[in-house]
Amino acid sequence: MNTKKIVNFIFELSQLKRQRHTGFLLAGVKNPDTVAEHSLRAAQIGYILAVMEGDANPEKVASMMIIHDNGEARVGDQHKVSARYFSQKEGEKTAFSEQIQGLGEEIEKKWTEYFLEYENRNTKEGVVAKDADWLEVAFQAKEYLDMGYKSSQDWINNVEKALETESAKKIIKIMKDTEFTDWWKDLKKMTYKKLN
Repeated sequence: MNTKKIVNFIFELSQLKRQRHTGFLLAGVKNPDTVAEHSLRAAQIGYILAVMEGDANPEKVASMMIIHDNGEARVGDQHKVSARYFSQKEGEKTAFSEQIQGLGEEIEKKWTEYFLEYENRNTKEGVVAKDADWLEVAFQAKEYLDMGYKSSQDWINNVEKALETESAKKIIKIMKDTEFTDWWKDLKKMTYKKLN
């Protein structure tokens, strides 16, 4: 385990806070969410989905989601239109592999395992994690849709077709009929007093 490598790696992770999800630029969103923002919410969605599914380890799924886009700190985010012409999958995999070198054998082994399970979806946790990733994108698209970016509907439609788990399918069905601001409407408390 190389402490200097760990320090540099932690600094590198800040690139994920600067890396925007480029696909939503195609929908006209001027300041789309970052990869870091996406990863945080996806990890929490993954934990919830794993619990809902009942046969997946929620901590493992959340861990997969925290690291699944780390390679994008080096290779950037790629939207589906550019993916039509070239794939950055191998580059992202190579970047991820290089990033974790020197973090210690335990981290390297575990994170490689998690990365491959997520990519290959060959375990229940990998399937749940991928659904969490897609579902987070659908939630982000719904927020943009509610703000008037009509093209964001395309992301929701594509995610809905791709989902594998029953839990994710239930969530997206309800999400589609929910305004992204509904969560706070019953929490408002008026603090003024009328004079008469």
